[in-house]
Amino acid sequence: MSLLNHKLVAQPTNSYEQLSSLELDQRIAEAKRILGTSLVILGHHYQRDDVIQYADFRGDSLQLARLAAQVTDARYIVFCGVHFMAETADLLTSSEQIVILPDLRAGCSMADMATSDQVDTAWDLLTSQFGHSIMPITYVNSSAAVKAFVGRHDGLTVTSSNAQRILQYALQQSERVLFLPDQHLGRNTAVRLGIDLRDIAVYDPSAHEVQYPHGQGNSRVLLWKGHCSVHEKFQPHHVTMVRQTYPDIRVIVHPECSYETVQLADDSGSTDYIIKQIEASAPGTSFAIGTEHHLVHRLADTYFDRTIVSLNENACPCMTMNRIDRPHLLYVLEQLVKGSPTHIIRVSDDIATWSRIAIERMLQQS
Repeated sequence: MSLLNHKLVAQPTNSYEQLSSLELDQRIAEAKRILGTSLVILGHHYQRDDVIQYADFRGDSLQLARLAAQVTDARYIVFCGVHFMAETADLLTSSEQIVILPDLRAGCSMADMATSDQVDTAWDLLTSQFGHSIMPITYVNSSAAVKAFVGRHDGLTVTSSNAQRILQYALQQSERVLFLPDQHLGRNTAVRLGIDLRDIAVYDPSAHEVQYPHGQGNSRVLLWKGHCSVHEKFQPHHVTMVRQTYPDIRVIVHPECSYETVQLADDSGSTDYIIKQIEASAPGTSFAIGTEHHLVHRLADTYFDRTIVSLNENACPCMTMNRIDRPHLLYVLEQLVKGSPTHIIRVSDDIATWSRIAIERMLQQS
């Protein structure tokens, strides 16, 4: 279902919004009790605390989707994340399982920066300019339709954890790679592989042209001009400022941050990598983390014997992820109790087939 159609779908009535915190907690707990093992709730790491407390599993998007596929006795998968994550869960779970997104308005600005129509248009231009020497790869933070495009064109998906391995593989198979939809993850990964910035071009879908911000080279990597609105808020001057405040601090950022920010940081890696670095650290260690606020603050509360701060305390949390709240969660759970599932995410058969192929190709190389 397109996010453009979310207004056509019933949202919780005002009565849910008016419930007290205690009533919300009690009714969510009761619905979970009634549904028992037929229900699994997935909570993305960036989810707000009052919602993720109900998650049976926590993790990143692909990790959660794969976990859901393993819980075969659960008929209902309630994904507390965003739209593309629920799509991926639907791709990987069985046809008997039903994936539900508590609020259908919970989209992803990055995923929305590359629509299937835009990618089709870009492909015509890029192949006319560079020939059929391009393999498309897409970050899992993309729509199922874009994943399907990649699958149809002999490409594969990529995560922030395996981006370096997958990009290296793709460049061994093809002269050039189109990296969708996050230019920052693509650029940071390419540089880690030793690719010169001059060999990295950018396709701008709004201008419908290839741009050369680093000078024109061999264009081995073609980046889609998209980005994460949260991670773009962590800028180089934030690294400088936090080092002035905490001289011995270790700065770790997500690779969705800009190239300039990643270059100044001590380290960069996926959400899972960041968590593991903090878990393995000694008490008294100091970290400035460049990723979504809810996770950073949760880590600070958990590892209170370390100093853990956000690289930019003024950056907003992921606002679309934040749409998943307790009223919406309670609403979809009580609909399940009534036997009337709502907010179902279902990917069409053709798109699902090719999307799975793109994901399976990645898993074969991981």
